[in-house]
Order: sequence, then C-alpha cells, then structure tokens
Amino acid sequence: MEHPGELWDPPFELIMPERFSGPFLFGSPHSGRAYPRSFLDMSGLDALSLRKSEDFHVDILFGGVQKFGTALLHALFPRAYLDVNREPYELDQRMFAQTLPPFANTNSLRVAGGLGTVAKIVADSLEIYRDQLDVSDAIQRIEHLYMPYHQAMDQCLKALHKAFGVAVLIDCHSMPSITLQDEAFFRPDFILGDRYGTSCNGALTDLAQSLLEEMGYNVHRNKPYAGGFITERHGNPVTGFHALQIEINRGLYMNEDQMTRSPGFFRIKKDMEMFSAEFVSRSTGILRPARIAAE
Repeated sequence: MEHPGELWDPPFELIMPERFSGPFLFGSPHSGRAYPRSFLDMSGLDALSLRKSEDFHVDILFGGVQKFGTALLHALFPRAYLDVNREPYELDQRMFAQTLPPFANTNSLRVAGGLGTVAKIVADSLEIYRDQLDVSDAIQRIEHLYMPYHQAMDQCLKALHKAFGVAVLIDCHSMPSITLQDEAFFRPDFILGDRYGTSCNGALTDLAQSLLEEMGYNVHRNKPYAGGFITERHGNPVTGFHALQIEINRGLYMNEDQMTRSPGFFRIKKDMEMFSAEFVSRSTGILRPARIAAE
C-alpha cells in the first residue's frame, strides 16, 4: 500500500501503444492502490479492510494490451477514496457535516447501498469513516481526481472514433468469489456486462464470451453485474461507441483475505493477454461495417 501526497498529478496512468491497431481502450477504474495518509487517518478501519473494495491488480492483469495496439487507462487512487464508476456527484447527505449542493444526486440506489462517488462502506459493509466529512473534501476529490480521469477517457474514445469511425471500451473489474448474501454460492469465472445489449454490439459480447469459454472458463452475462456508470455513459452502439464490462472472479488469481497474489495470478495474466490479442484481432470483421458506414 502506497502513501502519496494528497493529490495525484495526473491521477491516472494512460499507457499508449506505439501504433493503434484498432479502436480499443481498456480501462481499470478500481485498481488504484495509493492511499493518502489523511484518508487512512480519517478511517476507523485497518489498511487491509480498506483494500477489500480494490480490483486487486487488474491493471497488471491487463497491463500488456498496448503490445496489441490498444491503450490502457487506469486510476492511481483507490475506489474506497473515490469511485469514478458513479455519477460525479452521487453522494450521501448523512456522510457530511454541511448541506450538499443542490445538483448532488442523494437518492440513487448506489447511495442507498453506501456505494456513492465517495463511498460510505467497503465491500464487507464496514463503514469507512469515524466522523462526518466536509463537503469541500468531497468536491475537491471530484474536481481533482474524478474529472481528469473522465476527461482522459472521453478524449481517448473520441480520438479513436474519429480515426476508426467507431470506439470500443473494455471496462475491466474483479469480483469477490462468493456472494456476501450466500457464502455457499460461488460466482462464475467471468461475468460480461453490456447492460443487457444496450451498451455494446451483441456480436462483440458474443465474441468475448466465446474466447473465454474456449480457454475453459465459465462465463455468465449481466447478472449481477450488467455494467455501471462508465458503460452506461460510453456505450451507445447506434453512434459507434461500444462499452463492455468484464468482471474477473478474484478466487482465480488472489488470496482474498490477505490481498495477495495466488499461484494462479500469472496464468490469468497470460490468459488475459491472449484474450485481449484475440479479441482485438477478431473484432475487425464485426467493426468494419461501422467504419465503412462512417466513411
């Protein structure tokens, strides 16, 4: 766990290929692991508990995609500190000492569940903060971290769309191996989320599923993860923007209690590189009609 200054500059890393082979951007919004000291001091939780909401090392699992002519954007700040897979001002009034501005969305289901833009809880439903926060603290996080991250994503996708007539975002995440509601229920190896066919061309989702299944993985779609704010915002197939969310079962590659890599880590990393290469290569025929139409 790293302890940087209060702000990151920039708050993300955008890894670009030498040359784009296609209109693809991979994103990892929840794998940041640099925790500000002031944040740790505000919390009543130990460092290991705070890390339970991380998409542990997902940025590393997909870290080789630039070799195949695609870009990778990943946040450096942790999800427990600020969640960019939410609306910019999805905030819980009960967390703050002052009244939130009128443009804040205080009534969403995600806020009710404690998982707004500034989260109230970590994955094990443990409350993060000992005391109420200042509204100015939340606004600063949003302005200095959230906005630059989304600006970078917007600019990259628009540039890809301009160059290729289409843009594809692969939004990469990880999920607990078991549900909190039923510890006897183990999740599949992967869940693909395309918001029930509305954020991504179905043929791209079919291709992703078939590639993973050819590797021997169990793959489900959309339940319980259909895609969050990022896929909703950036997925509009009618206009040539596609967004597909991938959730990896953490039990495949890590010790979830200790937040460490398991012996399966390098196998999953290798398979994700193979998946990415094949997906980029074999998507060409699916995307070509959109390119021709744009021309």
